[in-house]
Amino acid sequence: MGLQISIRESADVTILDLQGKATIGVDGDLLSVQLKKLVAKGVRKLLLNLEDVTQLDSSGISAVVGTYVSLSRQGGSLKLLCPGGRVHDVLRVIRLADFIPTFENETQALASFRPQGYAAKP
Repeated sequence: MGLQISIRESADVTILDLQGKATIGVDGDLLSVQLKKLVAKGVRKLLLNLEDVTQLDSSGISAVVGTYVSLSRQGGSLKLLCPGGRVHDVLRVIRLADFIPTFENETQALASFRPQGYAAKP
């Protein structure tokens, strides 16, 4: 299956739910183009949900790292959610989680975008 991307919002965080393979070719380009469009539109808080990504190669990793660097330079941030299986293994081997925050829980990931000391109103 190719890569499918759906976009949703939670407060000021844009969440990309990815499904399928983020590999070289059309799928890797799709991810790269979508990420660049969002940054160009002014998105500064991005959460990539990798739970349903079955494969991630250098093309997908390049798109993620490029967006992370671009957002960091603009005062934004990119974080990863639920990488599993082979994707988790690849990220661990290349030590991507050492500099891109990675979460196993969406609530915690979203909370991490809020300034420290901020408490949500009940």
